[in-house]
Amino acid sequence: MTAIAILNGRLIDPAAGVDAAKDILFKDGRVAEIAGAGKLKGKNGAEVLDAAGLIVAPGLIDMHVHLREPGQGYKETIATGTAAAAAGGFTSVAAMPNTSPVNDSAEVTRWMQSPERGGAVRVFPIAAATRGSKGESISDYAALKAAGAVAVSDDGKPILKDSVMREALAAAARVGLTVIQHAEDTRLTQGASMNLGPVSFRLGLRGMSNDSESLIVERDIRLVAELRDAHPHLHVAHTSTAAALTAVRQARRNGLRVTCEVAPHHFLLTDEHVGLYNTHAKMCPPLRSAADRDAMIEGILDGVVDAIATDHAPHATHEKEVEFEQAPNGVIGLETALGLSLRWLHGEWKMPLGRVLSLLSAQPAALLGLKGRGTLAVGSLADAVVFDPKAEWTYRAAESKSKAKNTPFDGWPMLGKVRWTIGEGRIAYAGA
Repeated sequence: MTAIAILNGRLIDPAAGVDAAKDILFKDGRVAEIAGAGKLKGKNGAEVLDAAGLIVAPGLIDMHVHLREPGQGYKETIATGTAAAAAGGFTSVAAMPNTSPVNDSAEVTRWMQSPERGGAVRVFPIAAATRGSKGESISDYAALKAAGAVAVSDDGKPILKDSVMREALAAAARVGLTVIQHAEDTRLTQGASMNLGPVSFRLGLRGMSNDSESLIVERDIRLVAELRDAHPHLHVAHTSTAAALTAVRQARRNGLRVTCEVAPHHFLLTDEHVGLYNTHAKMCPPLRSAADRDAMIEGILDGVVDAIATDHAPHATHEKEVEFEQAPNGVIGLETALGLSLRWLHGEWKMPLGRVLSLLSAQPAALLGLKGRGTLAVGSLADAVVFDPKAEWTYRAAESKSKAKNTPFDGWPMLGKVRWTIGEGRIAYAGA
């Protein structure tokens, strides 16, 4: 394995508390040396990357993606999805289990991680919380963890039965896994295709109420409180409503281990972006009101939100080119998350750069227990993104490395251009 020396860059490593001009040496897939500019000792023979004017940061970690394999390779493959991840600066992605078959077994979990899948970056499977994601009986968490699963979830399908969710939280706690919940009371959302509000009324579409999300979050938090002595970890996926975020905030004040993530589309867009039935603005949870969007921004800025995750959900073009109510939910997001976060969170809302990067790297690593990732401390895995923080560019969906093009951000201005993505000491992506 070739050693890589990254010279003349500004190293920002939030987990290590570093923000300074540093040279860094990767060797044998690990961080071998960090030194002041011009003082790196072991760089002889290494491939040199000149990072003058660039930022070197821990590789980004997306804790919520859909890679569609096994079973739905016409939408995306592990190879194409991870190529898009690398282009976006991600060195690790956690893949949800709503595949075909559902990933509720050690066999599928191992299959997803096999080198034969052609992954450009590391894939960490999130296994199904219940068998077949049917919400009736929990999966074998110990076996799934031993096979490489980093969390359990029935994402796309909430666990509605109190008894099953309680059992999932307790069983996951015993083996040290997080339960990630898709917070949607589907008994309240049948036939709904967007947020309930003036826009859905104007378009004649049935809407999803905010309660359909917040009631599940509140129920889950109550179960976590009942199981306090077992120390379960509940993580709320793709939080989209102010009420749900308020519940998470209060749970934390009460000393419960409850965390959450927000996707860029939920802190940037509102249901007004549905426009005239734009299926590229259809996802679940749906785009919400401006008040909910603003609450997501506030939660990110004040620290209640633990991670930015894309919920990358690729679909074939023909699947989205149908009536709004018939189109599948989801948008892609791996190549736009960093550019949008830098443009808006840092550029517009003045969030310190280190905090933005932490939401995309160190904090997801901690939530999923990914040791040696989310930091560039000596001895950690050589996962890094090198980007130009001042570069302005426009995202073009047609140029995406994903198989899918279903994004509401086509043509949007971005800030921060990825120059290199390095995964475990190998260059996974080299940009212009």
